[in-house]
Amino acid sequence: MSADGCGAFAAVLLEQRARRLVALQLDVLADRDPEPLHQMRVCCRQMRSTVEQFAAALVLSEQVSAQRLARIGSDLGLTRDLDVMRHRLEHHWLPLLPEREQAPLRKLLKQLKRERKLAFTITTDTLKGRRYLKLLARLQLWLREPAFTAMGAEPMAAWFADMQQVVLAGLFTLPGWWVERPHEIDGAVALHQLRRRIKRARYGLANLSTLAPEAFQPWLLQLKRMQTALGDLQDLRVLVLTLERLLEERPDAVLPVLCSLICEARDQAWLRWLEASAELRSPAGRQQLLGLQFNT
Repeated sequence: MSADGCGAFAAVLLEQRARRLVALQLDVLADRDPEPLHQMRVCCRQMRSTVEQFAAALVLSEQVSAQRLARIGSDLGLTRDLDVMRHRLEHHWLPLLPEREQAPLRKLLKQLKRERKLAFTITTDTLKGRRYLKLLARLQLWLREPAFTAMGAEPMAAWFADMQQVVLAGLFTLPGWWVERPHEIDGAVALHQLRRRIKRARYGLANLSTLAPEAFQPWLLQLKRMQTALGDLQDLRVLVLTLERLLEERPDAVLPVLCSLICEARDQAWLRWLEASAELRSPAGRQQLLGLQFNT
């Protein structure tokens, strides 16, 4: 498939991700390693980003929509989130705790294991379910004979700047850029919203990066560092909420050393965010990213 046209360019991206999705499915269902599930979730997000970014160029079946891809990604998310939480608690922090804290944490880990088992039934039901299989079938059918709008038939080079602006529009006006108290509820919510928006921008720019790799690669790495720092903050917030939900007493009363380690990790994540985002919190940095050019 030639990728000269705007629509064909997007179709190539969707074809690559559809193959990846199918290749990952058996390993996810086998559940021997958490990494395939993570990769499948990323693949769903990439496909969703592509569908949203190139919506004006593509004529897709209603079954292949950003909303349906988001729902599938969400169904996969709970299992993945529990995997991350359990791994961090069990492998990073449990060995550092005094004996008096290891016993209650091991009990909590058993509860998380039970919750993970229930969450994986949702993952299994999703990947064997009608909604997912129909989406995949309709997408594969469309890829055999992709349909484009009039815009989609025009050269990709003519729409490069517009496709870039689709994923960057509104990014820098989100309140998360000005958060000073990241651990309070309002700040945490604003940062979580910003993280999701940065992720969308990164996936969208990655879609275009083959056209200008030298210009885009440094920004993609920087956005990934920013996303990772905010992701750590969100994961730690969810962990604290989970401790509060599962423990009969206040977490800092039952697991004071663990809570101290969590606070330290939270502070480190916040410092990483401030460092990684410094350039894009300045007018000059924003203008550099917004002004990326595609040289024909």
